[in-house]
Amino acid sequence: MKHNREWPFDKEDMAEAVRVLKAGGVILYPTDTVWGLGCDATNAEAVERIYKIKQRDDSKALIVLADSDAMISRYVVEPPEVAWDVIELANKPTTIIFDQGRNLAPNLLAQDGSVGIRLSREDFSSQLCFHLRKPIVSTSANISGQPTPRIFREITEEIRQQVDYVVSYRQHDTIPAAPSSVIRLGRGGEVKVIRK
Repeated sequence: MKHNREWPFDKEDMAEAVRVLKAGGVILYPTDTVWGLGCDATNAEAVERIYKIKQRDDSKALIVLADSDAMISRYVVEPPEVAWDVIELANKPTTIIFDQGRNLAPNLLAQDGSVGIRLSREDFSSQLCFHLRKPIVSTSANISGQPTPRIFREITEEIRQQVDYVVSYRQHDTIPAAPSSVIRLGRGGEVKVIRK
């Protein structure tokens, strides 16, 4: 991914979000799908905070965002070749569940060691990963079991009050976002569609 063009967001907004992530904090930010709660995906304490904010059982794994194929390769054990075809051909945001994650916070992975990773093509979230140089947790900004907020103004005050930084970019979007497709890939290249 090229990172040398003018970006539509405020550089200070990005810099502060990255600073908070590096310090182990939790942010509220726009992704390639719905608004997300995010943290450094390698920081187990930060991941634990997100589970607490969402009031969610930590046996349910969290999705992470990456900014490049290279980043995915650093955090997945032997990604099957078909993964790169899925990423290249996907016409909407697509989360891939890989059999075995690595170098990530242990409490982020599913009980079987698998991890869901999505290559973000959205400006802000992909740049967050690029500047942090690590993948970022991306889970919907709601308490578990409650409706997923599709635009910023649908996020409850309870959620907003519990994060360390709320990103300014795209707060005024009015077009509702949708969650990603989810596909599970086995090491042998088996493909299973979890959510279209």
